[in-house]
Amino acid sequence: MAKLEISLDQIDLQIIRIMQDNARTNNADIARELGMAPSAILERVKKLEQKEVILQYNARINPAALDQKMLSFIFIKTQDIIGVQKVGLLLAEIPEVLEVHDIAGEDGYLIKVRTNDSAGLVDLMRNSLSKIEGIISTRTTIVLETVKEDNKLVIPNKD
Repeated sequence: MAKLEISLDQIDLQIIRIMQDNARTNNADIARELGMAPSAILERVKKLEQKEVILQYNARINPAALDQKMLSFIFIKTQDIIGVQKVGLLLAEIPEVLEVHDIAGEDGYLIKVRTNDSAGLVDLMRNSLSKIEGIISTRTTIVLETVKEDNKLVIPNKD
């Protein structure tokens, strides 16, 4: 991600804090909570979208409802030269891959994967990962139980 020079004031921070907790919160409710006019909130939200502070709005789905109960992290060693992300871009195209991270250290990438079970994981490795040219080796960690899984950022208070 490119470094963005974005100036956020206390009101912007309050808006993104509210929206991060519940993206379905409407402008009128945010305005009421902050003691502002809904039109002012709408304008600020549009500016936050334009500045790419707010990137998108998502619904968080229970993986078990879609029979995607197995969570795994796979460390991938590649032949990619530093700065070249050929393998990373191919990994990002695999539907079961939720996250792709170009990492420092012995491995080149760390991916987060959800499958229905161990057979689904084996299928992913045999039919998707093994077909990507440039992967030297993989190391898989299977999650037994998730204590915390959250994508919320810590939003600072400006004094």
